[in-house]
Amino acid sequence: MSPAEPAWLVVGLGNPGTRYEFTRHNAGARALERLAKRLDVKLRSTRSVARMGEVRSGGARLFLARPTTFMNESGRAVAALTSLKKLAPENVIVLHDEIDLPAGSLKVKIGGGSAGNRGIESVARSLGSKDFYRVRIGVGRPPHPFQEPADFVLEQMSKKDALELFELEERAGDAALSLVHDGLEATRNRFNSTPKQPEAEE
Repeated sequence: MSPAEPAWLVVGLGNPGTRYEFTRHNAGARALERLAKRLDVKLRSTRSVARMGEVRSGGARLFLARPTTFMNESGRAVAALTSLKKLAPENVIVLHDEIDLPAGSLKVKIGGGSAGNRGIESVARSLGSKDFYRVRIGVGRPPHPFQEPADFVLEQMSKKDALELFELEERAGDAALSLVHDGLEATRNRFNSTPKQPEAEE
């Protein structure tokens, strides 16, 4: 790798296995896998509890990874891969679901709180830093107050909800590429969005 060639680790968070594949909590993992497919990258098993592939994009070297651990142990894979590739937290981009954002919204940031996402907590703990980029995929909170947030993000989605989230996951992958090539502010301006609320009837 050339000294002038920037390198990035892009990680999609989720749980392994078919039981969780079509849940809201796996939005980050699905976004990562769709990005890998668009870039023609094959994710292969590694010794670092992750499936990973690499590609060059616009003068940057990208390592795309999906941890094979459960969500709350995601940091093990991220820390191992950053150590292996000699990357700083500032060169890590994590794609993940977030219940504190309304369904249909996308936000990009660096650092900050976890909003209860244990995958993000694990990554911050393992890296010893919160200073990594995050592409936050809004899934909203449970529509019924009696439903626990954990149950909500781990339930199987309806076809309608899955299709709506699919479009957002595609944009999340594009936002990760924009962070690499255009930086944080330009990416925020382009991708940060909140779904429009229906206008009240007069």
